[in-house]
Amino acid sequence: MSGLGGLNKSKHGVAVGLVQLQLPVVATKADLARQTQRICELVGKARRNQGTMDLVVFPEYSLHGLSMDTNPEIMCTLEGPEVAAFQAACEQHRIWGCFSIMEANPGGNPYNSGLIIDATGAIRLYYRKLHPWVPVEPWEPGNLGVPVCDGPNGSKLALIICHDGMFPEMAREASYKGAEIILRTAGYTAPIRHAWKISNQANAFSNLVYTASVCLSGSDGSFDSMGEGMFCNFDGTVLVEGGGRPDEIVTCELRPDLLREARTGWGVENNIYQLYHRGYVAVKGGAQDCPYTYMQDMAAGTYQLPWDVQVRDGTSCGFAAPAREYIGAEANPVMAEAPSAPTPALPRRGREQNLKKVA
Repeated sequence: MSGLGGLNKSKHGVAVGLVQLQLPVVATKADLARQTQRICELVGKARRNQGTMDLVVFPEYSLHGLSMDTNPEIMCTLEGPEVAAFQAACEQHRIWGCFSIMEANPGGNPYNSGLIIDATGAIRLYYRKLHPWVPVEPWEPGNLGVPVCDGPNGSKLALIICHDGMFPEMAREASYKGAEIILRTAGYTAPIRHAWKISNQANAFSNLVYTASVCLSGSDGSFDSMGEGMFCNFDGTVLVEGGGRPDEIVTCELRPDLLREARTGWGVENNIYQLYHRGYVAVKGGAQDCPYTYMQDMAAGTYQLPWDVQVRDGTSCGFAAPAREYIGAEANPVMAEAPSAPTPALPRRGREQNLKKVA
């Protein structure tokens, strides 16, 4: 059920809106400021559009467009005016929001980052895209893992970005850490349409999790993004699916209480549990080894495919071959280290001065 897109929200429901944002062109600081304002206006539209909406989700690249421009002048920081404006908009309209930024990185290429901000304007989740869409994207590989945060109405949220969703391990990691709703934001164009749909459905079914996914929409004169916001039930079926109309907000009510019931009560196809309890009908507790060679090799640092791969850097897309090695993971400045600890909120920097800008 989708509660008529959240119009008839239940006691335990979480109403989510996916914004099929018009693909922007952003090349200058002035462009960045205008697009920031536009996103904040759409936060207000979401609240006016549906008073029951708990969370509004904007696509990847909604602030920067698809140019892959790494110009330092238009990169963002957590403390910058763009994030402060998003915080102010969420607080003003009393709604949770999910946003995309290209984040400055003094040590290398920028990060492709995502934020979930609560209805008081506090950052509740901060994530850097683990799997940039190589060889097309120049972004630094994420190093903050896959965080999960408390969401509206007692839900648990995770955020993965675009190409992340093509790796089954991403949705499994988010679910393993307790996520009940996985948001997937993207800038995908039409050639990815089929893979987009089946991966959103498979991620939901394989992990007994809701997926809520949205792309940019419309054209920037060079690229055509496809929109296609979609919500998948934890059994893999599509609850609601949008089209390609720019700036349409596709809505759905999700029911974490029903998902929890399935996770605890299902026997058949409770796959995230059965992964580590193979054949529990035959042997007590099921087999609890790791029979997967690729997992063993990744952990040992010896991952090697049994065939040759020719594309190994971004030179085919005009990027110089990198010389730097990956440094490794770092502590997330927003998320709690201990899973049982409450999620600390990032201070609401610059909210007051930005309230006037988004009014």
